[in-house]
Amino acid sequence: MILREFFIIVAAFAAFASATAAYLAVFHGEAPLKEILSTAFAAVIGLYVGRYIERRLAHGR
Repeated sequence: MILREFFIIVAAFAAFASATAAYLAVFHGEAPLKEILSTAFAAVIGLYVGRYIERRLAHGR
């Protein structure tokens, strides 16, 4: 269970980071590492907040 959650975090972070880097490179011509990592981190936090809310609503708590 913990290994699955770790894999989800790593996969989500990698996906958000690569998508952010691609967007910045295409539309802005540069991709600063600080901006990529902070955006990916915020997206993963948002993902987990959404998962938490969804689980709470599904269980009726």
